[in-house]
Amino acid sequence: MERIRFLSFGSGSSGNCYFVGNAEYGFFVDAGISPRKIKAELKKHQIQLEKILGIFITHSHFDHTKFISAWGEKYKIPIFTTEKVHVAIENNPMISQKLSASSKRHIVHLEKNIIKDFSIECFHVPHDTHDCVGYTFQLKNKRLTIITDMGIICDYAKEQIRQANYLVIEANYDEMMLRNGIYPNSLKRRVLSNVGHLSNEQAAKGLVENWHKDLEAVFLCHLSGENNSPKLAQETVLNELKNHNILPKLLLPLERTTPSDLYIFE
Repeated sequence: MERIRFLSFGSGSSGNCYFVGNAEYGFFVDAGISPRKIKAELKKHQIQLEKILGIFITHSHFDHTKFISAWGEKYKIPIFTTEKVHVAIENNPMISQKLSASSKRHIVHLEKNIIKDFSIECFHVPHDTHDCVGYTFQLKNKRLTIITDMGIICDYAKEQIRQANYLVIEANYDEMMLRNGIYPNSLKRRVLSNVGHLSNEQAAKGLVENWHKDLEAVFLCHLSGENNSPKLAQETVLNELKNHNILPKLLLPLERTTPSDLYIFE
């Protein structure tokens, strides 16, 4: 039986990119990590760059799109996202080289995109940019969902969590660390808002409310370097789950700048 494979190249404000695939080919989610670093990790895991069939972008912020032009123009990998996100990327002044029309692929919310054995769909999540989306990748009867950069767990995200077998979900900050930290008040208000980022506590409560028996693995992503730590994020979420008699098979934080292991799910 084919199995979904997952790898994080980096997850945080300095850059985000994930691999989702099978033994033969795969995809990237976001383009915030340098091709040099990614190519080294692919080689380490014996994944051929030529077998990357597309890059799915969540939104236009620079930590998710920093290297989008290199992937689309130099390496000729199709860039998939909604029309509004493509427009926002085009208008992002930090991206100097723009994507050509031949690199762009437009997708629509909740519409299934069939690429070989995978069905891929995007869905809305609330964040302060144009049309931020999450993604679900389905292979046979298994689903991997990636939900990052959102201020609250909206109904669309809840529905995806309830169907996911493997979940990547934001746990950006510890609320006390943020409120007592060095960020200016304007930035604190942005992060805390309903279109900001998800706290450890919000992620934990969202998991409790939407947990189901087929959710086999949870990864905590996009951790803040100033207002969180991998240990704190993991302990906060795990303790809340245990308080509700939920014992996850696998719950791990993803490092901000260090690649993860390659996970091959059953």
